Amino acid sequence: MAQEHPATSDVGGETSQTMDRGLEVLDLLASGDHPLGMTVTELSAALGVGRPVVYRLVASLMRHDFVVRRDDGRIRLGLGLMRMSASVLPLLRDTALPILRRLADDLQATAHLAVVDRGDAVALAVVEPSRSDLHVSYRVGARHPLDAGAAGRAILLGRESASDATFVTTDGELQAGAHGLAAPVLAVPGLEASIGVVSLRVLDGDVAGPAVVRAAEELATDLT
Repeated sequence: MAQEHPATSDVGGETSQTMDRGLEVLDLLASGDHPLGMTVTELSAALGVGRPVVYRLVASLMRHDFVVRRDDGRIRLGLGLMRMSASVLPLLRDTALPILRRLADDLQATAHLAVVDRGDAVALAVVEPSRSDLHVSYRVGARHPLDAGAAGRAILLGRESASDATFVTTDGELQAGAHGLAAPVLAVPGLEASIGVVSLRVLDGDVAGPAVVRAAEELATDLT
């Protein structure tokens, strides 16, 4: 059993110790050593405190969306950390836009960046092809379940295989006649995201797949 650190006797010290432990949890999850997240048991061992302490810390962090607990029990960083800074999401969006613009024009399809927010995939940035008269309209802020549409499914795929660059395809899941292809953005601590394209024509996976994966890898490189 992990040994708990002795509690500080004065109220101010006790509050400081709790905050310090909470920040340690965030540091562990952001380190990149655990791309799939950590269990309560793993956090308990790493912090040198008992599981009840970790459960309380995680519950507090979850209330503020600083961490999320997945169905398999693993704890990961949440989007609440990104919302704390007004500059973070614009920075992510601004970094992605040139990549999306090239992708949209190269594939003649609407390109998008999606992130996880409160268990859904949310479109953070969208770029339509500049030389196409007919393309899919995809609204920034559009929200849908992770298991519906290529953007969300790619994020789920990234959770399953955090070190493998792969992509998913969908047909008509969010809009009749629309074809989607997306890849997870991997190896960016605290970020669950995907880059993808959607088109009214069937996408050639041999061409679009590698292009989208490269775009996701480029964004990950630019962010780290």
